Amino acid sequence: MSGFAVFLLIVIFFIIVTGARIINQYERGVVFRLGRVRGAVKEPGFRVIIPIVDQMRKVSLRIVTLPIESQQIITKDNVSISVSAVAYYQVIDPTRSIVEIENVVSAIYQIAQTTVRNIVGQSALDDVLSQTAAINDKIKAILDVQTEKWGINVSTVELKDIQLPDTMQRAMSKQAEAEREKRAKIIAAEGEALSAAKLGEAADIIAAHPIALQLRNLQVLNDIAVEKNSTIVFPAQFMDTVSSVKDFMAKEQK
Repeated sequence: MSGFAVFLLIVIFFIIVTGARIINQYERGVVFRLGRVRGAVKEPGFRVIIPIVDQMRKVSLRIVTLPIESQQIITKDNVSISVSAVAYYQVIDPTRSIVEIENVVSAIYQIAQTTVRNIVGQSALDDVLSQTAAINDKIKAILDVQTEKWGINVSTVELKDIQLPDTMQRAMSKQAEAEREKRAKIIAAEGEALSAAKLGEAADIIAAHPIALQLRNLQVLNDIAVEKNSTIVFPAQFMDTVSSVKDFMAKEQK
């Protein structure tokens, strides 16, 4: 084997050893040749680049969880609250995520934090507490527009924790308690109204049939005698009532 052939083999071996790259399944490789993007994005597997001339940067395509720290925000109705959130994003264009922006993680964090502050600041406290899903959708829509040019897709944004001042918590607790008492009084009043209506109907019936009141008295006494073993004293007036009932029953049987 000639010296040139040996030299050629050494060069090839050097290129393979120093230019070999392993790309994981969740990664893609972007190759820069003399500072310019070269060819398509490298797929997972064993890849070889030209040493010194080529440089490869690996980009992860996995979903990234980005917590957004708690920040003080003044709502539309001038209430100061602390809000923290979390964002989930994924690289969909590895080339643009490298070429278009220097630090994609820092950029998404800053814009997400600013967007959360703006959207929550434009909403009233009641809307922030009751319409969290709508606020999340607004934040996500704004982030999608901003991050699309970077090759990033924001899949989800969620308000994670909303902390209210102690004075506001006490005021809301009193409001909720007063609302519950209001509902309880309304329900009790409705019950009294229904009860009064039924009693009025019963009074009309008794007025039309006086003997019905006496029969009702007998029924009450019968219930007392069944439940309790006691002696019942009948007043003279009541005995007259019993006689009237007997006379009424006798007439009805004729």
